[in-house]
Amino acid sequence: MNTIGVKILGTGSYVPEKILTNADLEKMVQTSDEWITTRTGMKERHIADSSTATSDLAVKAAREALAEAKVSPEELDVIIVATVTPDMFFPSTACFVQKALGATNAAAFDFAAACSGFIYGLSIAKGYIESGLYKKVLLIGAETLTKVTDWQDRNTCVLFGDGAGAMVLGAANEPSSILSVYMGADGNYDTLLQLPGGGSRNPASLQTIEQKMHYMKMAGREVFKVAVTKMSEALSKAVELSGKQCSELALVIPHQANLRIIEAVAKRMEFPMEKVFVNIHKYGNVSAATIILALDEARKEGKAKKGDLIGTVAFGGGFTWGAAVIKL
Repeated sequence: MNTIGVKILGTGSYVPEKILTNADLEKMVQTSDEWITTRTGMKERHIADSSTATSDLAVKAAREALAEAKVSPEELDVIIVATVTPDMFFPSTACFVQKALGATNAAAFDFAAACSGFIYGLSIAKGYIESGLYKKVLLIGAETLTKVTDWQDRNTCVLFGDGAGAMVLGAANEPSSILSVYMGADGNYDTLLQLPGGGSRNPASLQTIEQKMHYMKMAGREVFKVAVTKMSEALSKAVELSGKQCSELALVIPHQANLRIIEAVAKRMEFPMEKVFVNIHKYGNVSAATIILALDEARKEGKAKKGDLIGTVAFGGGFTWGAAVIKL
């Protein structure tokens, strides 16, 4: 029986040019660079302007990934976009991406798993390719979180940024690049991290606008505790499923939500911080885009090289969590 391998053919990323620094935030809300840095590790975040939608960021990241993969848009079988900040409820952001790329032969859809989106998307792409259903998949994580940020809430407005990352995956007659994917969720934590307005439960109205229900709401301390536990468990299980040992990982790329969460997970895993990729100081939390953006950057900087075993792990609203082990 021939086993179809899943290969990473190319990656790409894009962030808007405008940068919002901690010094800028000091002028907007009662906060300070020292407060933000010590509690989150963040220094800057990139901000999309009013005319830029999530799909615009996604398209730029996708074009870069396709160019590296040497894959034309017409060769794509499916476009998958992980996002919690779509251009609109429908059409899907993926359809806007398909249109812009000219990917005339591709199916296209979005899904929402918050900050765990890229990990969840890897499992979808892996399943499609290994089953033989599709040969070439474009997986994108893209967000414009600053458009759903309450800039008067100092506890959340310092955390989020905008950006996109993309990966082209293809079928190959060789060992798979995606060694394992592990996912989990627990909807009992739904109230701790959510955007309550705009859906069928709280459709847009004067009341939802007045109550700022169209902005993200987060109970930071509670989220922190669960995130550390679940991210540690998820990465351990993904490594176990891959048949490898944690010591064999050349690099761990965690979701960049908070530097203290990253450090706590590394400590629990007994994994040295020198082998943990961190770029939270430049981008903040970019939700579903974070891991693929970081992976693309790590590759460009030579910190993730061909043949390396890479552990990735994320945690997000839902709650959702997941981890994957990949070989470049």
